[in-house]
Amino acid sequence: MRTRPLKVALLGCGVVGSEVARIMTTQADDLAARIGAPVELAGIAVRRPGRVREGVPAELVTTDATALVKRGDIDVVVEVIGGIEPARTLITTAFDHGASVVSANKALVAQDGAALHAAAEQRRADLYYEAAVAGAIPLVRPLRESLAGDKVNRVLGIVNGTTNFILDRMDGSGAGYSEALDEATALGYAEADPTADVEGFDAAAKAAILAGIAFHTRVTLDDVHREGITEVTAADIASAKRMGCTVKLLAICERAADGRSVTARVHPAMIPLSHPLASVREAYNAVFVEADAAGQLMFYGPGAGGSPTASAVLGDLVAACRNKLAEATGPGESAYSRLPVSPMGDVITRYHISLDVADKPGVLAQVATVFAEHGVSIDTVRQQGKDGEASLVVVTHRASDAALSSTVEALRRLDTVRDVASIMRVEGE
Repeated sequence: MRTRPLKVALLGCGVVGSEVARIMTTQADDLAARIGAPVELAGIAVRRPGRVREGVPAELVTTDATALVKRGDIDVVVEVIGGIEPARTLITTAFDHGASVVSANKALVAQDGAALHAAAEQRRADLYYEAAVAGAIPLVRPLRESLAGDKVNRVLGIVNGTTNFILDRMDGSGAGYSEALDEATALGYAEADPTADVEGFDAAAKAAILAGIAFHTRVTLDDVHREGITEVTAADIASAKRMGCTVKLLAICERAADGRSVTARVHPAMIPLSHPLASVREAYNAVFVEADAAGQLMFYGPGAGGSPTASAVLGDLVAACRNKLAEATGPGESAYSRLPVSPMGDVITRYHISLDVADKPGVLAQVATVFAEHGVSIDTVRQQGKDGEASLVVVTHRASDAALSSTVEALRRLDTVRDVASIMRVEGE
């Protein structure tokens, strides 16, 4: 074993960063044995030194992150501060000064992954980001390495614990969205500003990363169709139950049947209770990967939190350190396919549409005619009426998003349709 330690700079010391520092300290001997050399925490950059957590060595703390990554003796930089800047500049500066980088920054990798990979390759450095997707669940490395010899066709999963907790509570207790969000906030699952989670931005960033790796093509956050869960109602949850389904926020990345394009999308969807994702409860994550040779693989576990995310960071740190010792680098960006990302209008799926209509003869026939005129086939219809008002629930066969959108616009023009109360996709047939 080499005696000279590999030096690590830690950027950020919040929930995840402090756990990384703790594990590096308490498991130093084991990490050294696995890597083949000691690993030394050489500095910790923070914005507010007064908030550094107990057990973090005070002598290592600095507010000058730029000076830390420019030291020249740093072998690996661990970035867990999040956001676009200053993280992007600090990472590229680390590459310029000979360091490899381990990051948990999903937003940055989803937005600028290609440029970061190029910078790492130019400096013969590593860029690892297992912790950017699904916390402790090994997912990036299996896609990038274990399945490198296979053809991945679909990645489908729950990749945001906050929204899964909210939808799980709505399903289990009958609570409305606001009540479930309040509970998630009180328990620490939701941030004070939950926008990134509940509007689907977090899941969309992860979908972009997964699609890019799975399909060997560049997919950015702007390529991902995104819908959050703020419009999901108790009535939607009840309708799903009547169909033998539950509602989940899904990230779906698919290769087209002809192999010439891909799609990436995040939105709420009804899935059958028989589907394995339907049983994913609380704040857990789960992802299905479908490949030609491997078939269906499921990855399940805690998708966030200090310890789970730190576990993924440390796994990447071990890999980066081993590569430093071997004077080698791990897998970089694989974007040789250069497949176009199709717009949401081309996506084919089933739909659940709830309509408020006049309770009088002929309404169902009018609605069915509109669906037929726009080439959308109806699977089932359920109608209930009382005191001149009625609700009509239509479940379609598979249709394109564009065809469904034109159908809905035509339905809104019918005098007998009071309102299109909700539209939700149906997945996992």
